Amino acid sequence: MAISRLPHAALTLKQFLQRQKVLGLYRNMMKTIRQVPDEEDRKYLKDWARDEFKRNKNATNQDAIRMMITQANNHLEDLQKSLALAGRS
Repeated sequence: MAISRLPHAALTLKQFLQRQKVLGLYRNMMKTIRQVPDEEDRKYLKDWARDEFKRNKNATNQDAIRMMITQANNHLEDLQKSLALAGRS
């Protein structure tokens, strides 16, 4: 019997792709937050986003994760629209 070289907690392809989506969303969120002109607002948004992603880091329910991704995308779009209206995009 061959021993698997994969770690015990190896991700499935679906989990891996979902993880990549979340990481990309986090990067886009941070990139967009850097465009916020007010330093206090920028710090608040950065801390908020970081805390939200950390708080949900260990989520395993696929439906809940999909819902959180949708919510984060909505927040990102709202922020991008606000920055565009302010002429900062």
